[in-house]
Amino acid sequence: MQTVAVIDYGMGNLHSVAKALEHVGAGRVLVTSDAKVIREADRVVFPGVGAIRDCMAEIKRLGFDELVREVSADRPFLGICVGMQALLERSEENDGVDCIGLFPGQVRFFGKDLAEDGERLKVPHMGWNQVSQAVKHPLWHDIPDDARFYFVHSYYIEAGKPQQVVGRGHYGKDFAAALAEGSRFAVQFHPEKSHTHGLQLLQNFIAWDGRW
Repeated sequence: MQTVAVIDYGMGNLHSVAKALEHVGAGRVLVTSDAKVIREADRVVFPGVGAIRDCMAEIKRLGFDELVREVSADRPFLGICVGMQALLERSEENDGVDCIGLFPGQVRFFGKDLAEDGERLKVPHMGWNQVSQAVKHPLWHDIPDDARFYFVHSYYIEAGKPQQVVGRGHYGKDFAAALAEGSRFAVQFHPEKSHTHGLQLLQNFIAWDGRW
């Protein structure tokens, strides 16, 4: 039976992510902060919610920045929400925070005056929104293009390498909704809260061999 480790650094929707993974038949799902358990897992999920400064402080305190670099290189790895943002080089949240740097690019604030067609948009971006599939990827299997997923975020990703953007969203401005390279895949939305399409993405992750 395969093991899926959900990294616990004190900041994340761990219970709902773990339950969703179990629901799609993930096998053994372990919510853990034990580096040995994470290293031995067949697949790794890296969730996150809250302020990036607090997230990165805990990630670095626990040595998980190096651990994430290590385990994401050789097995299927999924970053979710702030777990995705933490994989970028830097976030402008909290006057600037250095992140793990697995993906080139910056995390930007949507802004207080975000608008479209003369209508002011609320920040955070919260609710259902479409994701256009920029590139074919195994994690998009059986998910229609422009499917709707659930978002909650005030900051968005400005990717440094456009070829790594496999899904795009739009909320006042275009942003990277999904990034991928090698065995790494990361999403800004919450698949565990995104009903049918979110569960399909998690099921695809469980079936994925990490090659792309």
